[in-house]
Amino acid sequence: MEVVEGVVSHSPAEAQSEAPSPHCTAACCHGGAKMAVLAYSLGKREINQHFTIRNAKLISLVVVFFLLVFHTVFRYYGGGDSCEWLLSKGRFLGENMWQPYGCMMHKYKSIEAKTCLTGKRVAFLGDSRVRQLFHSFIKTIDPDSGKSEDRVKHEDISYKEHSSSIKVDFLWHPEANNSMKERLLSWTHDKSLKPDVVILGAATWSIKLHSGSGESLQQYKVNLTAISAPLERLADHVEVYWVLQDPVYEEALSADRKMITNQQVQLYNQAAVDVLHGTSAVKLLSATRQASLEILTQSNDGLHMPESSRNVGAMILMNSVCNKLLKPIDGSCCQTLPPPNVFQKLSACFFLVSAMVLLILHVVGNNRPHRAVPPDVESLEEKKPVTAPVPLSPKAPLQSLCKMGLIMGYFYLCDRADMFLKEQKFYTHSTFFIPLICIFVLGVFYNENTKETKLLNREQTDEWKGWMQLVILVYHISGASAFVPVYMHVRVLVAAYLFQTGYGHFSFFWLKGDFGLYRVCQVLFRLNFLVVVLCMVMNRPYQFYYFVPLVTFWFILIYGVMAMWPQILQKRANSSGIWHLGILAKLLALLVLICFFAFSQSLFEAVFAVWPVSKLFELNGSIHEWWFRWKLDRFAVIHGMLFAFVYLLLQKRQVLSEGKGEALFSAKISNLLLFLSVVSFITYSIWASSCKTKTECNEMHPYISVVQILAFILIRNIPGYARSLYSSFFAWFGKISLELFICQYHIWLAADTKGILVLIPGNPSINIMVSTFIFVCVAHEVSLITNDLAQVVIPKDNVALLKRLGALGVCTLMVLLLARGATLGA
Repeated sequence: MEVVEGVVSHSPAEAQSEAPSPHCTAACCHGGAKMAVLAYSLGKREINQHFTIRNAKLISLVVVFFLLVFHTVFRYYGGGDSCEWLLSKGRFLGENMWQPYGCMMHKYKSIEAKTCLTGKRVAFLGDSRVRQLFHSFIKTIDPDSGKSEDRVKHEDISYKEHSSSIKVDFLWHPEANNSMKERLLSWTHDKSLKPDVVILGAATWSIKLHSGSGESLQQYKVNLTAISAPLERLADHVEVYWVLQDPVYEEALSADRKMITNQQVQLYNQAAVDVLHGTSAVKLLSATRQASLEILTQSNDGLHMPESSRNVGAMILMNSVCNKLLKPIDGSCCQTLPPPNVFQKLSACFFLVSAMVLLILHVVGNNRPHRAVPPDVESLEEKKPVTAPVPLSPKAPLQSLCKMGLIMGYFYLCDRADMFLKEQKFYTHSTFFIPLICIFVLGVFYNENTKETKLLNREQTDEWKGWMQLVILVYHISGASAFVPVYMHVRVLVAAYLFQTGYGHFSFFWLKGDFGLYRVCQVLFRLNFLVVVLCMVMNRPYQFYYFVPLVTFWFILIYGVMAMWPQILQKRANSSGIWHLGILAKLLALLVLICFFAFSQSLFEAVFAVWPVSKLFELNGSIHEWWFRWKLDRFAVIHGMLFAFVYLLLQKRQVLSEGKGEALFSAKISNLLLFLSVVSFITYSIWASSCKTKTECNEMHPYISVVQILAFILIRNIPGYARSLYSSFFAWFGKISLELFICQYHIWLAADTKGILVLIPGNPSINIMVSTFIFVCVAHEVSLITNDLAQVVIPKDNVALLKRLGALGVCTLMVLLLARGATLGA
């Protein structure tokens, strides 16, 4: 037998042997393993060769173009009225969550309903089914009003809300006849009696009283035709809704209602559509029919609507009436688009001028720009290009600005213009955990050897940021914040990001001592460029993108602590151990400052609620969100700084073993720390899974999140083989984690993160794949654009940099004054 390159060859005699020898078996296994590794490597190489990020971006550009054409044609020919979608189409996402087609329905609370309907009168006319809708409607205004729901039947009912001067009446008109017509005519003649909203409908009594005869149907059409004229006149000044009849559950109908069949109901509905559809001002409410079809068997008597169905009808009416007035973020149905404000217009002009200048330069001459390798301002090191980078041509920043303008146009179309559809989030365990499993498999598939094996080496921290960001993305799009155990684990991931901020910046200042203005501006530009542009284009406050203000604030604080006198660096501390106590004293002072702010909200507000500082931290006119976000992870950064100090001290004293394949500590210490880390990790997960309320667990989070973070670091780094490998898949996403976090707000999610962007209607799975593909490509391109512009905007010469900072300060002050003037004028 011969073994050549892992391939086993047998002689005829050996082939007749009843069992292979042990040597043969080992060779077979070895050969199979080598073939598997070879196939795995070739598979990855084949994927990476043909599916490059450049090709992906070209594909995404083509897909966006076709999507824009498709949705434009669809809106023009297929009807783009979200009010009509709200009233006519939809489906249940869960037991009680109704999703209208293409838009988001806000769930109105009592205070919101009272605000919308203050001083208004609403009238319901019809039979017992409309009476049910009336009760559900007033229950939205006053949740306690449903206690007397079944006491009054077959007569008028009046409801008054005195504090808001709201009046809602139910008027008993079980048939569409002269009685209903006279009531409508009285409103058209006497404006003092006219309600602001009219909801009416009737049919089942006509079917019952006349045993579903053909003559009754014809009379119904005649009566509706007579009613349509006063309805149309009334609808010129009043919102009028005709409620189409829900189906019945025929098996549950009593003997005296057996003639009310679904066939009869459909005939009467069709008659109403034929007569009233031409009356453009009268709105037909038919979505409740679809809701009832899905839960028909829940009807108690077969005729009256199940509670969940009529609640859907009441909430649809509330959205139709109130969305255009209150403009809730998560209520995109029936909302009119606000005109672009002055900052949006200025942004559009700026990008257009950049495009014109680029076109002129292109006509004059064609200099091919070189995209330099981006410096990694978040880490201790910079990526060194193989060859010296060619200086950027004058066209390069203009090209970047034009690309940014196109990307911002896509942002605007996705989340400000009435171009694409939007849907609500709905959490299920499968929508969260199944994508995580798929992501984990991909992460394992793309594993590589690290270039270095130090604790928290660069590849590993990129990997860490990458998988955390992917988990957070799935968390956001699945609506998993509704599930408290998942919410608490994701809170640890946010704390881990801030932990890395403290670790990375402390390490850089401690080792390199570079406190120059150039690096500070590079970091601040890298963190804030995209957000500042989005604030202008999307008309959002800076605090809306809360993570960026949070990281920016902590970077400035870390810089202040490390740069203030005395500047204590590792070189200085090596000469005398007393300087180690000095850096600990600085950290202690920072901790005291944090505690002081955390337990003195009045002081916190005195600092951050003063203009113009407040413009950076206010959201909806309040700094409460900033207070909440800052306080929730207030210790994460200082934990990261302290960890970096201890680690670098142990590394300098050669206490750690960071060679390839070596455990970080001695065998006994490594095993003990691993055991404690696993126990701590599991204990925290058990505690987080037992949380009942977010408020209760958020109180403990700042103090114990570091336990989970340290446990992960030790589990990931103590074994030498674990430090020697990393996932290039996760690391790739980690390099653009900031852009992914920010871009998701408008081009992956929708309605300022409250909903989901729908590019492909009717197929949620394909829609998520397409929107994710475009979203990732955009985030990567924005990262490159930010780097290109940083090289131009931030010169290394301090004098030139100070001049630009002065100009930026003047422009910022002008913008703040303009915004303040607009606010006071409003």
